[in-house]
Amino acid sequence: MEINKSIFKSYDIRGIYPEELNEATAYHIGRAFVRFTGAKNVVVCQDARLSSMALLEALAKGMIAENAGVQYIGQLPTECLYFAVAWHDFDAGVMITASHNPKEYNGFKMIVKKDKTLSIMRGKELSSLVEESNYNKNGDVVVKERDILSDYIKYIFNLFDLTNLKKFKIVVDASNGVIGNVLSKVTLPVEIIPLNFRPDGNFPNHAPNPLEPGSSDQIKEAIKQHGADFGFMFDGDADRIFLVNEAGELAPADMVLLLLAKYFLRKNPKAAIAYNAICSKAVPEFVKKWGGIPVRTQVGAVNVRDGLLKNNGVMGGEVSAHYCFRDYFYMDSGLIAFLAMLQIISEDGRKVSEIIKEISPYFKTDTNFQVADKEKMLKRIKEKYVDGKQDFLDGITVEYQDWWFNVRPSNTEPLLRLTLEADTPELLEVKKKELSECIIL
Repeated sequence: MEINKSIFKSYDIRGIYPEELNEATAYHIGRAFVRFTGAKNVVVCQDARLSSMALLEALAKGMIAENAGVQYIGQLPTECLYFAVAWHDFDAGVMITASHNPKEYNGFKMIVKKDKTLSIMRGKELSSLVEESNYNKNGDVVVKERDILSDYIKYIFNLFDLTNLKKFKIVVDASNGVIGNVLSKVTLPVEIIPLNFRPDGNFPNHAPNPLEPGSSDQIKEAIKQHGADFGFMFDGDADRIFLVNEAGELAPADMVLLLLAKYFLRKNPKAAIAYNAICSKAVPEFVKKWGGIPVRTQVGAVNVRDGLLKNNGVMGGEVSAHYCFRDYFYMDSGLIAFLAMLQIISEDGRKVSEIIKEISPYFKTDTNFQVADKEKMLKRIKEKYVDGKQDFLDGITVEYQDWWFNVRPSNTEPLLRLTLEADTPELLEVKKKELSECIIL
């Protein structure tokens, strides 16, 4: 059996099932994971994808072959795996998920605990250690089951006082992922109109990625139909959460980061807030205004978390709508973001669109360009915009007084990703045309 090494990504393991990632590969990944980490007690969790249970069983068989004990906590959000490893007697954990990818994908997110601190194991770290050998799909796998859900819910809710929440009517779209398994077991002083709470790996109503065109049409109609105050959308494994205003429009995730930053800075004055290189320049400006310390990182939730850890920050986030918190083992939590935003909106009293508008002074756009030679194009851009303030934290960022842009290469596709922000919509369009012509030529 030949293992497809392209599935070992910068942050996790991910591929199309069964062409790129199948049970035999999962078995060998399980063996390599235990050998690499030395874990004796591993927890596993799964999302709603149709292939998740089959991959979980093969993964567990590989772990057991290396003499590790394996316990299963169910079909739950990725953050429940983080809690299980951090709070209970596990050395490591693996979440079987492809997060927001289309239904034909699946993968593994891997966590290791050392000295009571969680670390994220990147997919590429394991690539060279996975050995090819015969895989026998027969034989029983003894995996104990463990219920951590009540402990997890109690831990999260102890972080908040929700007694004074306004009696909102909100729509929550679980995207046929796994957050419905949690929210259906909690009591909140708000009326929740549930959408797609039943886990279904076919994702029959829309893609598990809220940013996919058409994915938010259903919640927009539901907010209008029920006269709801606002709403939330979760992705497939619920590690990303999107705030939806009263008109059914998704709020920019970096503006939601600012709302959360203000809330946590009020409780933790002068703390660090991590954000990534393609967030609006409003993020560091407002964080400084509110007395916080902005920490800029490379794109990627793993990198934001690293920035948070290194600077002893209180929370961080990025434009993909991942939000991580010091009080949650420096890991991301859609449920914490959900509860915090309920409090923020309740205390503010205005419509969501008005709250977001106040912290959105600039105009921003994102565009992808297919290019044959990414490095050659980055060099051309660097030379053309030499009169601006340049940095190379992630791709190339160039700043001017009234506009800035970032161009960075995709890790997996022949694409350059352009993020552009300007003080006026007119300037945004001028510079977008200018940069597009530079990249396309």
